[in-house]
Amino acid sequence: MKLETLEACIRDYGRDIYSFCLYLTRSRQEADDLYQDTFLKILEVREQLDFTKNPKSYLLSVAVHIWSNRKRKLAWRQKITGPAISSEEVVTGIPSREKALEDQLITKEEQELVQRAVRKLPEKYRLPIILFYMEGLHLGEIARILEMPQGTVKTRLYRAKGLLQKELEGILDEQKIG
Repeated sequence: MKLETLEACIRDYGRDIYSFCLYLTRSRQEADDLYQDTFLKILEVREQLDFTKNPKSYLLSVAVHIWSNRKRKLAWRQKITGPAISSEEVVTGIPSREKALEDQLITKEEQELVQRAVRKLPEKYRLPIILFYMEGLHLGEIARILEMPQGTVKTRLYRAKGLLQKELEGILDEQKIG
């Protein structure tokens, strides 16, 4: 792969990859690091890559593997040293300027509710939801990225949807009462 191809990947998929990193890490600082490490890894192995198939899917899988390795290392460190305190940033979307202000506020509120509910999901359910709905990947691609059978991905999506439905129903019920 030439550097021009890598630059094109960053230009075409950089925003999506960064957004995915934000969802994974729940922190801008960690997302910045993960995003940078993802493209550094691509740069390291660029001679062996073939981006003719689906480069976005490959970039997402690299980010998932780097994140999994970091979490595993952190878990070992915490076993040895005890838990570390980390701060989380709230990730919010930017509403489009074309809608009326009231619609923007309602949409932003709904987005924040859904984002919070997704963040509360266990990671094994959160990753397939993000890859399927946010990144628009097919079940086969998600299965390849997460290195699991397609049936497992389907099951996790189904269970995640159920958990999200319960969470969002509970929140909406509280808002109606309050």
